Amino acid sequence: MTTRNRLILAVYAPALVANDGRTLAVVSGMERALPGLRLKWEVGEGGRPIELPQRDAWLVEATRRGKLPLLCNGDESYPVTVAGRQSPAILSPGGQPQLHVHAKLPLDEAVIAAAAEMLEGVAEGARAFWGHATPDAAALDIAYQTAPTLEGPPSPRRGLPALKLFDHIRSPEIPYSLGWLNFWSAAAAQVIGFPDPARDAELLTRARRTASGGWVVQLTDAPLDLDNPAHLEALLRTYERFPEIGGRVTPG
Repeated sequence: MTTRNRLILAVYAPALVANDGRTLAVVSGMERALPGLRLKWEVGEGGRPIELPQRDAWLVEATRRGKLPLLCNGDESYPVTVAGRQSPAILSPGGQPQLHVHAKLPLDEAVIAAAAEMLEGVAEGARAFWGHATPDAAALDIAYQTAPTLEGPPSPRRGLPALKLFDHIRSPEIPYSLGWLNFWSAAAAQVIGFPDPARDAELLTRARRTASGGWVVQLTDAPLDLDNPAHLEALLRTYERFPEIGGRVTPG
């Protein structure tokens, strides 16, 4: 599978605690959104899937150890994976440890149709601060925005703005970046100033409210393709609208 036909889904949430039910909620949220999806295999050595007859109990035990290990759907011809890792306070916004959940799926019609519901399910299940779902090719361009790089100063592509490193952002509610589909918790939306009915009329036509009071906001009708000038303009316009994203300015 090439990088150009995957959807990358990521959410950023408070760190796991003992007896935390959020890992199961994350996995269940993915399964509810995509008909037929069952994430009941652990990825073993060499990438070999190992079936988990008692998946839910296995997840509970892993959570007690502070882990969301790599799970998959057991189908190497149509791979779907999800995993979580804990980010220590020293590397996290506001000095608060976080849980980072990442999923990868084939970017086909079924996944595109389910993507907004899946992002919502994963983000709400994790009680995330924010998150996104973005095609892999566009996600790579967006990754170049982070400053600084190992090679030196940031070198964003396509005129995109430079963004701060995670640990240089003052609070966990501030999104690091934009994507095709964006989840903003109620707290994140308040920090960045969304929605403003006058300024965000177009975004609101592609936005949905979540049960917790957050938002899922879709930048473009089709999956984000930065070779498409209209899509690039939409991304640039949204960065301009929300200068707090990526820690570029401090809200007044």
